[in-house]
Amino acid sequence: MPVIQSGGIIAYPTEAVYGLGCDPDNLAALNRLLILKDRPWQKGLIIVASDWEQLTDYVDFAKMTDEQMTEAKSKWPGPVTQVMPAKASVSSKLKGSFNTIAVRISAHSIVQQLCQSLGKPLVSTSANLAGEPPALSIEQIEHVFEHQLDAIILGELGNQNQPSRIIDVLTGQVLR
Repeated sequence: MPVIQSGGIIAYPTEAVYGLGCDPDNLAALNRLLILKDRPWQKGLIIVASDWEQLTDYVDFAKMTDEQMTEAKSKWPGPVTQVMPAKASVSSKLKGSFNTIAVRISAHSIVQQLCQSLGKPLVSTSANLAGEPPALSIEQIEHVFEHQLDAIILGELGNQNQPSRIIDVLTGQVLR
């Protein structure tokens, strides 16, 4: 998608809420997104992918056991975000102050299409200012981010009532 490839920030529907996204490898776009949301970089960001292979540049699978890999794969595609060991090359703007990265393989058709057209994952953070409720409509997005986004992808939200559950794949601990 050209707007993302050129460093743009988009809003798009996910399983439960509207997300904001950008190219996870574009530092200027990551910085702009963090400023737009008023989100501290130390918290890290989630990336969403269309398939397992799209995660290979970001996740250090060598630090996971076969059991952990099998368990992680069993939860996808779907509305579960998993915290996995990050490759050393992953930007601190993505992983925050951690040595892990939060990733999800989405079953949402629009998210799937966006990631497939981009050929890699997309940043997926809720469309809201830090600490505020996530946007559930285009009107809310336009009100909060008035003309600050490069594109809004229209479409229906999925049938989830809450943002994705977050699980640490190494410990099995539910973080959200």
